[in-house]
Amino acid sequence: MSDDILKPGPRNLITDVTGVSVGNATDEKVQTGVTVLRCAHAFIAAADVRGGAPGTREIDVLSSENLVGRADAIVLTGGSVFGLAAADGAASALSVDGVGLKLSDKGPAIPIVPAAVLHDLGNDGDKQWGETPPYRVLGMKAARNAGAEFELGSEGAGRGAMAGVIKGGLGSASLVLENGVTVGALVAANPVGSVYMADGETFHAWPYEIRGEFGGKSPPTLHELPEPFPDFSRLHFRAKAGANTTIAIVATNADLTNVEAKRIAMMAHDGIARAVRPAHTAFDGDIVFAIATAEKELPFDPEPLRHGLVVRIGAAASDCLTRAIARAIYEARD
Repeated sequence: MSDDILKPGPRNLITDVTGVSVGNATDEKVQTGVTVLRCAHAFIAAADVRGGAPGTREIDVLSSENLVGRADAIVLTGGSVFGLAAADGAASALSVDGVGLKLSDKGPAIPIVPAAVLHDLGNDGDKQWGETPPYRVLGMKAARNAGAEFELGSEGAGRGAMAGVIKGGLGSASLVLENGVTVGALVAANPVGSVYMADGETFHAWPYEIRGEFGGKSPPTLHELPEPFPDFSRLHFRAKAGANTTIAIVATNADLTNVEAKRIAMMAHDGIARAVRPAHTAFDGDIVFAIATAEKELPFDPEPLRHGLVVRIGAAASDCLTRAIARAIYEARD
C-alpha cells in the first residue's frame, strides 16, 4: 500500500479521534445492549435524521439555532422506546462524575446526552421485565465502561440487531487524512435492507474495504445491477415501520462549527446508502450524529479552503460509516 493512500488510525475505531471513548453493556438474557460514546469535554455536536421511523432523545438541543449545540455523551441502544432510559442511566453516571452544565451551586451537574434507539424486541431474549426494563442500568454500566478499546459485533447496542434477515451488530472504522485530521464512525446496524449483494457473501461496501477488515470478498462479476429489494433484506415479508434502523455517530478532531458538524452528519448518511440497499426507508429510523473535538484547527481564511476541508471530512466520514456497517455484520455472532 503506497504512502499516498489514506489509512485507518491505529485501532481502526472511532476512538482514534482523541478525546472520544466508547463503552458497551450487554444483557445476554434479554439479547440487547447499550453503547455509550463519552466526550472528554462537551464537544460540538449535531444530528441528522433520514429514516421514517426514528426513536430519539435530546436531538433539538443540538440544533444550531438553539443554545447548547454540544454533547457530553451520545447513547446508541437497543430496546425501542424502552431503550431511551439508557440515556437516563448514562446521564446519572456522568453527573456523579461532575460532567455537565452547572447552573447552580446547589444543583447537580446536568449532562447533555442525546440518544437514538433501534428495535430489537422481536428476538428470542427474555423481554418479561415488567416495570423494570434493563436499559437504565445498562446505560450506567456502558458509560462507566468507556475506554479506547471496545468490542464490535454482537456487543452493546449491536447485541440484538438484525441486518435484513441476518445478524446485525456494532461496527466502527477510522481514517487519518493527509492534513492530520482524524475521522471515525461508530454504528449499530439494524437495517431493513440488505448489506449483501445477490451472492449472499459480498458486502455492498466491498469497494471501500481497507486491509481485509471485513473479509476481503469481492463480487465475481461487476456488470449486473443488483436487485433493488434483495433477498437478504426484510422487505419481502417482515417490514414493519419502526422495527429497523441504522443509528450512527461520526467524529473528527477538527474544530468544526455546529453548522459544519450538521453538514458532516448529512454527508455521512451516504455511507449508509452505500452499505445498505435500500436505505432510509419508511421502516427505518436512520440517524447520524456528528461530533467535533476541536483538537485540529482548520483555517477560516480563505473561506473556500475551509469549506473544501469540511467537505473532505464529510466524505471521509461517509466512507468510514460504510466500512463500519460492514464490519458490524462481519464481526457479529449468533
